[in-house]
Amino acid sequence: MDANNYYLEIKLSISEIKKEIWDEFNKKNNNPFYEWNWIKNLEVSKTVSRETGWQPLYFLAYKKDNKELCSIAPLFLKNHSYGEFIFDQSFARLARDLNLNYYPKLIGMSPYSPIEGYQFIYKDKSNKFEVTSFLIDNIEKFANRNNILSCNFLYVDDTWSNYLEALGYHYWINIRSEWITQGEKSFDDYLSRFNSNQRRNIKRERKSIANKNINVKTLTGTNINTEVLKDMHSFYEQHCLKWGIWGSKYLTSDFFQESIDNKEDFLIFSAHENNSKDPIAMSLCVKNNKNLWGRYWGCNNEIDNLHFELCYYKPIEWAIANKIEKFDPGAGGQQKRRRGFYAKSTKSFHKWFNNGMENIIRDWLQQTNKITLDEIEIENNSIPFIK
Repeated sequence: MDANNYYLEIKLSISEIKKEIWDEFNKKNNNPFYEWNWIKNLEVSKTVSRETGWQPLYFLAYKKDNKELCSIAPLFLKNHSYGEFIFDQSFARLARDLNLNYYPKLIGMSPYSPIEGYQFIYKDKSNKFEVTSFLIDNIEKFANRNNILSCNFLYVDDTWSNYLEALGYHYWINIRSEWITQGEKSFDDYLSRFNSNQRRNIKRERKSIANKNINVKTLTGTNINTEVLKDMHSFYEQHCLKWGIWGSKYLTSDFFQESIDNKEDFLIFSAHENNSKDPIAMSLCVKNNKNLWGRYWGCNNEIDNLHFELCYYKPIEWAIANKIEKFDPGAGGQQKRRRGFYAKSTKSFHKWFNNGMENIIRDWLQQTNKITLDEIEIENNSIPFIK
């Protein structure tokens, strides 16, 4: 790699990067969580800021010969581990035992969204490995100058991860969930994959909602307005508050309101009792032409099976009707296996700028990754599909 081909700039806000340039670089990724508007809304709404522990840092690489921008590396400087859904408390404890400061740390991901697909973005025909090497080298120099212990890339794009491995980063396997189409034409086709006992259970769960005179509206595009998003934030907030200090109440009301610009990416399921115009529960998904991601939900009162209906069954029904290939229902929950969501591996990549910590964790990762892969196999064998 010839580092002399490039020079570096660091920006503290995505607003300092022209939207048309970002969109041009990012056009092939087809991932709503890495769009300029999505990240800009996180910043403008103060959901992502120095005050919330997510200081944006955008590393920009330019060609020296023509001063042309050729790659952008979006990162965040963090003083906590909330909103990552990669649980690194054991790393923090190890750092403390070694008398090291675990925070701040550098993170690459879409904030608060455990969505696969993180990578740097590039101008067409750039030498991707060369410019990636230049950016990683400068990110690490930045970390060392500022006494930052680690650099961490979470939910990394599978293909792009090859660059990180080549540059000395160690991967850590975690578990996520995913429904994958088998070419179903209807929800009944989806049910036919299960054994008879689980088919009855799912039908009973769905029927219990209908028996309570609850109907579910599907909202997309022009059906989503600021009032709908205001209601969605209210349900999201209620749900988070139920968990007290463990609640993941990260997004502000302003984020939901600002996200009207992203409404074409949204899919909202709104539950109504006795044909009332006022919803009793809502769930919000994000979509593109191939994928669906379940993100937020909440309800006024605890109603048996309503969560399953709004967060699993209705989205799967919609996914089948719209030829969606994969549906990620969000983090956590063993109950997802019983409803046909596979356990899948997701990789995060890490480097620690302390030899003692680096050596200890590298050996530990080899063991824990094997255990996690075995756990994934066991979980998938437990799915009540017809054998």
